[in-house]
Amino acid sequence: MELLLWRHAEAEDGTADLERRLSARGEKQARRVAAWLNDRLPGTARILTSPAVRTQQTAAALMALADRKLKVVPQLAPGADPEDFLRAVDWPNARSTVVAVGHQPTLGLVASTLLAGSAQYWSIKKGALWWLSSRAEDGEGTAALLAMIHPGLL
Repeated sequence: MELLLWRHAEAEDGTADLERRLSARGEKQARRVAAWLNDRLPGTARILTSPAVRTQQTAAALMALADRKLKVVPQLAPGADPEDFLRAVDWPNARSTVVAVGHQPTLGLVASTLLAGSAQYWSIKKGALWWLSSRAEDGEGTAALLAMIHPGLL
């Protein structure tokens, strides 16, 4: 399984958390990462987002480039438990690539759990994407980091 952890791009302040929209800078960040991702993502990939507007807008930048469907998943909401998040994306058993657009600190906790074996407060910057792959070593499922992309580098 391949799991892409994509943190929502920069959002505006001043409204209820789930209603916050992307800023102009955030829209640009989302488009940059989406363009990079679209060239590499299999057509069968599933796109999952939190219920927050800013995550759906971030994913919409990718969906605008190809005919993809988005599914809103409550277990990806702000403050989500990392174990619930991993169950919701079906790690490591999903048959297709999953792009999960979510929030900090959950994404950092998920990444550290998969890569280092324990939940740690790793920082994933706004708009950044971490591409992980499951693999079996000595009969145990582990994760490998395939790529980390920050919109400022594109």
